[in-house]
Amino acid sequence: MDSMYDFSTLGWVRHVVFHPTEGFEDLRWKKQGSLKLSFVIVLMLFIAMVAQNRMVGYAYNTNTVKIFNVVPLVVQSVVYFATWVIGNWCICTLLDGEGTLKKICIYSAYALVPYIICTYIAVILSNFIILDESIWYYAFSYLGMGWSVVLMISAMKAVHQYTMPKTLVSILLTLIAMLLILFLAILLLSLFQQVYVFVYTIYTEILYRVRG
Repeated sequence: MDSMYDFSTLGWVRHVVFHPTEGFEDLRWKKQGSLKLSFVIVLMLFIAMVAQNRMVGYAYNTNTVKIFNVVPLVVQSVVYFATWVIGNWCICTLLDGEGTLKKICIYSAYALVPYIICTYIAVILSNFIILDESIWYYAFSYLGMGWSVVLMISAMKAVHQYTMPKTLVSILLTLIAMLLILFLAILLLSLFQQVYVFVYTIYTEILYRVRG
């Protein structure tokens, strides 16, 4: 029985992607999952966001900003992912979830694989198909998104050992926690910026008077 689940690191990713229901349970049962690979997956998510922003076909490019800015793409990939992991850990600690921060990170990253792959496929297709064939572009986009949502629900159910209703509630609360974390982060950044401006103003004023 054990030999059936002696997958390689990438083999486990393939197993959970194509077996959403039992894949993550097997991953938990065998205590598998690579943190390093999860970081690579998040990096691939960021690259997918860049590709979707800059390399999508002209007919499908809705980006009106000509100057490339990497910050929003980092937020949409790395920051959102980190906020999801932290928010889910905080919420599920209160709800007696069994998942650790490491496991939540690994399982969540694995769940994103279909979305990442389908995004790459959609970007490539967009450069070869016309608008009349846009059904293929949107089909891959929505397929990847829907597939990853199903995997994420299965991942959270398995990692915390919740029932399905409790899993859905925890995901909803995690999304709310994400909004709170991002809001607080923006407030802190704004505060630090004001402190920096204040200190720099005092410094330049003192320097001006010393030189004067």
